[in-house]
This record gives sequence, structure tokens and C-alpha cells, in this order.
Amino acid sequence: MIKGIIFDLDGTLVTSNLDFAMMKAQLGCPREEDLLEFINALPSPYMREEAMSLIHQHEMQDAHQAEFLPGVKQAICELSNKGFPMAIVTRNFAKAAQIKLERCNLPIDLILTRDDAPAKPNPTALNLVAKQWGLPNSACVYVGDYLYDIEAANNANMVSCLYSPEITPEYAQKADIIFRHWEAFLPLIEQNNLKFQHQLA
Repeated sequence: MIKGIIFDLDGTLVTSNLDFAMMKAQLGCPREEDLLEFINALPSPYMREEAMSLIHQHEMQDAHQAEFLPGVKQAICELSNKGFPMAIVTRNFAKAAQIKLERCNLPIDLILTRDDAPAKPNPTALNLVAKQWGLPNSACVYVGDYLYDIEAANNANMVSCLYSPEITPEYAQKADIIFRHWEAFLPLIEQNNLKFQHQLA
């Protein structure tokens, strides 16, 4: 039964125009390689600092343009009214994430960024949230829009939920739940919990 809900931020709750292809090109990162892993593997602290500074610039610019995605505000209000604890786990750095939360007035207090724990798909941040709530991981769902989100949820033994508003990607098959519109999210969670209660009855 799902009792706690954790969200990705960019592309899930708020808009993001980060151009990862351009950032990779600027830093000489191969297209198929993860950008953060590439930076962490650079041979000197100076190179890592310079590369991360460039990423921060892009993230801050993106943060000042962030807006709610369609249906998110209403969905968050409904979940709050139902008493679900909510958190955000994002690969953003803390300052950019905070600006996005303030711009959109998101009523979610618990947020973990890559400054707090290893970046997804590492499950550490998700495990920390469940522990703080005092919930078993299996009672939490992680909602995101990308492969890393599904992998992080699966690595944490949480319910994985993919928000896929347009073309359903190949990796969608790895997710436990898929939805296209935020209006459908709460009914899906309630349907899942009802099904669980029937199984126990």
C-alpha cells in the first residue's frame, strides 16, 4: 500500500529547458555518458570545479524560468488534502532546486539534491526519505520522467512510477505505474491501495 510519495523535480513537477547535449559538448563529455559521472572522473580538482561551475550556470538560468507543468499544482493540493507525506529527490544542486520551489510555491518541505546524497540512480536519497518518514521502502512511490528515476526507485525497492506525457519510451516497461496526465495520478494511487486492501481482505 502506497503511503508516501517522492517526486523528481525537472520534467515531472516543473518545466526544464536544460540542454544536456550542449552541456556535454561544451565539456567534451561523450553523448552516451552520464554528465555528473564524467565530471567526477575528471583528473584534477580544478577541472572538476570548472566543469561544475559551468553546470551550475546552466542550472541557475533554467531555475529562473521554471513553471508548474500542467495539472501538477492541483494534484499536489489533492495529495496534501489526503494526508500523503511528500518529498522531492532531484539531481539538481540545492540552490537551483530551491529557486524552482520558491518560483512555483511548491508546498513540499523535504527535498534532497545531489548536494545531500549521491545522484540518481543511486537509491541513497530515496532510502533517507523513507527512513525519515518511518515508512518501509515498499510503502513509498518515486515519480519521475526518465530512466534514472525508474532505476532509482527499483534500486530502493520502491514502487516506480513514470510520468510520460508524450511518446512512451522503451524503458517504460521497467516502471510499475505509467501515467500521461496529472489528473490521473491520484486515482491511480487510490486504485493501487484499494487493490492492496482487497488482497488483504
